[in-house]
Amino acid sequence: MDNGTIVHIDYDLFNADNDKLIETTREDIAKEHDAHDETRTYSPMITVIGDGRLIAGFESHLNEAEAEADYSIDIEPSDAYGERDASLVETIGQNVLMRSVRDPEMLGIGAPVEIGGRQGILQFLSAGRARIDYNHPLAGVTLRYNYRITKVVEDRSEKVETLLNMNTGRDDFEVEFEGDDLTITTPEAVAYDQNWTFTKFSLVRTLRDHLGVGIVVFKEVHEPRVADEEE
Repeated sequence: MDNGTIVHIDYDLFNADNDKLIETTREDIAKEHDAHDETRTYSPMITVIGDGRLIAGFESHLNEAEAEADYSIDIEPSDAYGERDASLVETIGQNVLMRSVRDPEMLGIGAPVEIGGRQGILQFLSAGRARIDYNHPLAGVTLRYNYRITKVVEDRSEKVETLLNMNTGRDDFEVEFEGDDLTITTPEAVAYDQNWTFTKFSLVRTLRDHLGVGIVVFKEVHEPRVADEEE
């Protein structure tokens, strides 16, 4: 798979040391491992190869992968989320912890917390002290990926629509090419999305890097509002 290829991937992610399922895109695997989430829709992950969205070990293996083939690979921490760093485990006063969380009633050992803008996990709480682990939850873990590339997006317009959906969660954009120039008509609601400005410029960079587009035009259409007729 070349860099810039947009693919759909079904995968199961395990802790290779104890075979515990961490994440999966496949509902039958979730059920098999008693990890099924009724509120979730299970579907393949969509990603751009070489775009830095995935851990290094997975990304490098995808470069050699083929569509519709099954793979199982182990990835060492150095190519995943790194080794555990003891210096990232800190002890703070319980009062500092309580001031930093929105709902102290929800605190529990293993719960995620944010202290001073840093994300961590509460490891210990007693006698006025709290221990916070700021390591990534998967730091030091050897990961096993069982995966299959289920689809390679080939059509140019579909590539743009897929990138838009990946970055906004919406599928109501209109896409039109004229040669290499691209016009994207945005749904009216996007104009009120505070993240749209950043997302838009990130998309332009991705479109130019991976799809070779020329001019990119974002067109807003605001339909006139018609008052409901009185009965």
